[in-house]
Amino acid sequence: MSLIEIPVSEIRTEAHYLLTDSRQLTFADKSLFFALRGEHHDGHRFLTDVYAQGGREFVVEKAALTPSLTAQLNAWTDATVWVVANSLRALQFVAAQHRQKFSIPVVGITGSNGKTIVKEWLAQFLANPDRVVASPKSYNSQIGVPLSVWNMNETHTVALFEAGLSRPHEMEHLQPIIAPTVGIFTNIGPAHDEGFRSRKQKITEKLRLFTKVKKLIYRKDFQEIDQEISLILRPVNPAMQLLAWSTQSHADIQVQWLSEDTRTLIQLSGSLGNHQFETSYRNEATLENLTHCLVFLLDHGLSPQIIQERLAKILPVSMRLQIKEGIHNCQVIDDTYNNDLQGLTIALNFLSQQENRGMRAVILSDVLQSGQPAEELYASIAALIHEKKMDILVGIGPEITRHRSLFTEVKSYFFSDTGHFLNQFSLPLLSNSVVLVKGARSFSFEKIVHRLQQKAHGTVLEINLDALTHNLNYYRNKVGANTRLMVMVKAFAYGSGSVEVARLLQFNRVDYLAVAYADEGVALRQSGIEVPIMVMNPSPSAFDVLWEYTLEPELFSKKILTEWIQYIHARSNAGHGPGVHLKIDTGMHRLGFPEAELPWLLQQLHEHPELRVNSVFSHLVGADEGEHTPFSRLQYERFIHSAHQIEQVLGYQTLKHILNSAGIVRFPEYRLDMVRIGIGLYGVEATRMEQRFLQTVGTLKTTISQIKHVKAGDTVGYGRRGQLFQEASIATLALGYADGYDRRFGNGVGLVSVNGVLCPTVGNICMDMTMIDVTHAPAEEGDEVIVFGREVPITELAARIKTIPYELLTGVSERVRRVFYKE
Repeated sequence: MSLIEIPVSEIRTEAHYLLTDSRQLTFADKSLFFALRGEHHDGHRFLTDVYAQGGREFVVEKAALTPSLTAQLNAWTDATVWVVANSLRALQFVAAQHRQKFSIPVVGITGSNGKTIVKEWLAQFLANPDRVVASPKSYNSQIGVPLSVWNMNETHTVALFEAGLSRPHEMEHLQPIIAPTVGIFTNIGPAHDEGFRSRKQKITEKLRLFTKVKKLIYRKDFQEIDQEISLILRPVNPAMQLLAWSTQSHADIQVQWLSEDTRTLIQLSGSLGNHQFETSYRNEATLENLTHCLVFLLDHGLSPQIIQERLAKILPVSMRLQIKEGIHNCQVIDDTYNNDLQGLTIALNFLSQQENRGMRAVILSDVLQSGQPAEELYASIAALIHEKKMDILVGIGPEITRHRSLFTEVKSYFFSDTGHFLNQFSLPLLSNSVVLVKGARSFSFEKIVHRLQQKAHGTVLEINLDALTHNLNYYRNKVGANTRLMVMVKAFAYGSGSVEVARLLQFNRVDYLAVAYADEGVALRQSGIEVPIMVMNPSPSAFDVLWEYTLEPELFSKKILTEWIQYIHARSNAGHGPGVHLKIDTGMHRLGFPEAELPWLLQQLHEHPELRVNSVFSHLVGADEGEHTPFSRLQYERFIHSAHQIEQVLGYQTLKHILNSAGIVRFPEYRLDMVRIGIGLYGVEATRMEQRFLQTVGTLKTTISQIKHVKAGDTVGYGRRGQLFQEASIATLALGYADGYDRRFGNGVGLVSVNGVLCPTVGNICMDMTMIDVTHAPAEEGDEVIVFGREVPITELAARIKTIPYELLTGVSERVRRVFYKE
């Protein structure tokens, strides 16, 4: 094979699937793999993995072709390798060429918020008689858009694709891929403002999606959008029809939202006629999203009667794929908001990452409005189930049951509907399994999740796995591709849940994990974590466990080093144990060899070459505070001096690391061979210099158990500490200090968010309950309450009781359910 660069226009493929992630291969032999390079990854590193799994068609970049990689690719005589200047542009071009095959209505949706909700609701409204293809979840990026558009086929009658952007010039690449005939601009807000010079520039960039649309739907009340459409878009696309609507000013379509006790009336008048629709939704953002849908549907030709019938059945859109602990030692992946073939593929790939249970099971409903003949569709699903090595399939619905004979490669059970499953299926059959629950909305699979889920009280800590990945990549980008990452998952991963966080980190190919004690490392190993693990506080009683599970001890004193040497000498296989990490005390004076003990340490290393040292490290005392910068620099100099002497005695180089999360921000020049990421991964930037670049990971939520109207002069709670000077509405929350809500938050110190309104605590915090004043908040019993999260930043909450976010995170009780989710 001779590797020659070609223009992307010369790529010719018969592949059924486009792939960009070697970890999520599906039918590799029918796929075209694009080796993408970005800030945090290089797909060329994983070409051999794809080839080993059956991949035979690749797109690679000329600049990535080292002599060794070129020789390797030339040896693949049974493979096709396309060499291009830019693999991402090649992916986008292939998808754009595919889009040109179809002349159906294509709706392109962009904006700051609401894109995914508008898309999902339109898909529900249009499902019959249209055959709809839509972006799965929020696939709206430079990679997600082409992967979404590739799903178009000749059976579809309408397409719905969303497009997002975070910096200038991205939309010019997405426009020819989507090539929308109808556009919807949802709204404009602060999301991704930091990537643009101004809000106007961001609007202009988003408008690039609509340069060739026939119609554009938008809310005229966003004056900046309205102005830029007139000044920028209209001259470029003069034939475009504007379907502008407004609740405040004159527009072609006038809209009124009339709130009544239990409903809202949406009245439209103007160019689309006079219509009135009724909904139970009351929130303005939700009504705005609904109005975008109504304008499109009326223009599309759906009758007002059908629209109203379907509006009554429209359910909130949950884009989260959630992980929950279940009964019978099972783990539940809740993905019940829809069911389509690509969404199923995404969910099964995610399930494959969960390696801590004995079996893999999927509970699957009929796949509705796929556009494929049923025989072909369920044959594809059966092949996918087999490809992903599922152990158990539960099929629910008349269609999947009718095609049960196709599922011969898996133990399977079939039921006509959800009710029959709940009444007849033996749940212990799912013991020790990870169970994906994936169903179309009409099958009410939330009932199945409720039955499988462990019962617990209403307080829950939600962990955003996408935010964790974002924060990891932020630090990865700060230190560069040549510096390794060690991530702290001690203390139950700062309260977030060690196993689930470690699994995500392993998937994202971090180099090391660190735990405080051996039993934490054992739990990770038993859950399928294979990444090297450093144990920061080893004890002689745990040495056998360290050896058995290949856990690498941190050695920090004469005593522990001597005991480890004696231990390995007592073993017959002394040369096959785990490596060790040496900690140098450069000024923290907590753990580590002080400078005075360095000669002794060097002598021990010289006399015991069997001691394999994997890294030498230290810890900065005050990296998060600028006043300690001179001392941090002194620590670094001390560390480099000590590490150099150690390496001279060892005769080989070790990994060297001194930076924690704060140090990475303040002293990136000290990144050395490896850095240690701790609190920053969980969304707290300790220096407070770059907090805006991190995303909130944990959200602690609870519920209102009861609301009482209490007279002025009465008191609330133990000790009559909560004195009321005026009549108030008092809500009792299912949260107390046993859940980790500190007693210092009592008597108005703590604030929680109730439907967007901050409410103070009243009286003392109880063991299992907290009282708050909801006099000025729209609140009902059963409502959700945010204790900390985006609405109540944990940094501000910690400052209220003069502590640090670490304490609040790690203090969340393990009796509080952890729910992990991906958007």
